[in-house]
Amino acid sequence: MEGVIEVVLHAGRDAVDVSLYTLLPIMVVMMILLRLLEASGILDRVIRLVSPAAKPFGLTGIAVLAMVQISFVSFVAPLPTLALMEDRGTSDRHLAAALAAVLAMAPANALFPLAMLGLHSGETLLLSALGGIAAASVTYWLLGRNLSNTSQEVSDFERQASGEFSLLKIINVSGAEAIQIVINIIPMLLVSLIVVTALQQVGAVHGLESLLAPALARIGVDPAFILPILTKYLAGSTALVGVVHDMSAHGHLVPAVLSAGGAGFLLHPLDLPGLAILLSAGRRIRKTAIPAVVGGCIGIALRTVLGIAFG
Repeated sequence: MEGVIEVVLHAGRDAVDVSLYTLLPIMVVMMILLRLLEASGILDRVIRLVSPAAKPFGLTGIAVLAMVQISFVSFVAPLPTLALMEDRGTSDRHLAAALAAVLAMAPANALFPLAMLGLHSGETLLLSALGGIAAASVTYWLLGRNLSNTSQEVSDFERQASGEFSLLKIINVSGAEAIQIVINIIPMLLVSLIVVTALQQVGAVHGLESLLAPALARIGVDPAFILPILTKYLAGSTALVGVVHDMSAHGHLVPAVLSAGGAGFLLHPLDLPGLAILLSAGRRIRKTAIPAVVGGCIGIALRTVLGIAFG
């Protein structure tokens, strides 16, 4: 029983630390910036400019903004944009396409640190964009065709933010919305971290490495590749960066990790903590999870295959 309590407390501290000291500042700043751009009319002008080119792929102009944010800010940066899309009444079908695109793309918080170790950032960004566009297209035109394609009612947050322009009002409303999103993140993030911590405590990660090593060796895959894979999918991209840096420092780095194919398979937010965080953007975002995740997997697979073929 003491072991269970220790796991819960350890995961709880990590969840609160990530939520309050990492996610909350980014969320508040990004949400205020988005609302200011919206109130000034700049956001709508950008959306109108980008929308014609994005429409054939099932994307809206603001969804393209989310794709830019994950590529050049961090995996959490699209979260306020997705929440804003839901607030503005974007259809479920377009929400699914936007979420799929984000899930299939390489986040800047992992891409650029690994570029310092030898990952080709330009090639990775190009394949990331192709993967995101493919994921959105497949989700909108095929996987999400049964989702609603009509705009929904505008939320209370959107009504408050779209009223008379006031800097103080925008800061207060946007800050409150960002704080509410982060509070919604904590339970899902906590559960995912409990799972990760428990698996590590009982030795399941090490056991899985030992179990898979012979099979991978027979097909020519370095067993050392197992640790980055397990770390990424259980603990997320930030943990992956830490593991790769540690492997590099000790001379155990697997070259495949920093290849275009390896980046396609490893660099994206479709992992346990990343998915928990992104699905916290809103109720309708969560409704679109299944087609969006499948679409994201297709985009990731395309990135991986193209990276192996042309890398």
